[in-house]
Amino acid sequence: MPAEFQSIEETRAGLDGAGYLADDSIALVSFLAQRLGKPVLVEGPAGVGKTELAKALSRATGRDLVRLQCYEGLDEAKALYEWNYKKQLLRIQVEASDAGWREVRDDIFGEEFLLPRPLLSAISSEQPVVLLIDE
Repeated sequence: MPAEFQSIEETRAGLDGAGYLADDSIALVSFLAQRLGKPVLVEGPAGVGKTELAKALSRATGRDLVRLQCYEGLDEAKALYEWNYKKQLLRIQVEASDAGWREVRDDIFGEEFLLPRPLLSAISSEQPVVLLIDE
């Protein structure tokens, strides 16, 4: 189970142990976000440590880091999930002779035919994760 920070000082020490030197405001925001279960929006120019903060939080808490790298042309299928078309076609071919279309149709849109992408992985995780949405 992922670690929970019990204080701002513990948050700062955890981030320091993960290789991130946090000032008072970053330690406070990180602690409160974790305690309240809220996201953190970090903005700033390139190279100031936004991505490193997410990585350090992941290391310090033992939470998985799920990264969504944004780029031109990124659509919801690449961010949320895609259907495993090959697996669906195989199921249709195998089941076509034994079952009716209705049974096959209902079956091929089940969870086992999903290819989770970063957002679905983060949302459906049983344990808390660090979701990094990077520009």
